[in-house]
Amino acid sequence: MTEPQSALLLRRQLAELNKNPVEGFSAGLIDDNDLYRWEVLIIGPPDTLYEGGVFKAHLTFPKDYPLRPPKMKFITEIWHPNVDKNGDVCISILHEPGEDKYGYEKPEERWLPIHTVETIMISVISMLADPNGDSPANVDAAKEWREDRHGEFKRKVARCVRNSQETAFE
Repeated sequence: MTEPQSALLLRRQLAELNKNPVEGFSAGLIDDNDLYRWEVLIIGPPDTLYEGGVFKAHLTFPKDYPLRPPKMKFITEIWHPNVDKNGDVCISILHEPGEDKYGYEKPEERWLPIHTVETIMISVISMLADPNGDSPANVDAAKEWREDRHGEFKRKVARCVRNSQETAFE
């Protein structure tokens, strides 16, 4: 039986990331026998509240990747407007392709088959540095980010960063 196109593409992307690592994250398979489930470690971007953190997340790819986007979920607790309380990441490029039924996102901001694990992770790192408070997945975090960024929001993020450092390599 031949390997599906999606598996070939994921295998190629994994090999490329292993050969030419990208600053800010590392990626690998959760299980060597499953190309559709990846674990990523994201280093909190410098000069942000997340600096020093080591955040673990999972990417789950659909069998028809790259036509449809993967799902991304932080395993490490993280307090962020664009990450819901269960850890699910909500950013435009991980939304299904096509028109946004709410009219908030342009089709070109949503998933396109040209995206790779690298472009996804660069977008997530950018999201950590610059949250989108207008379209939050975590309304409480977004409210704190807007109203008390240097108080309660900063304290909660600092706790997540400390916890991530303690649990990063478990």
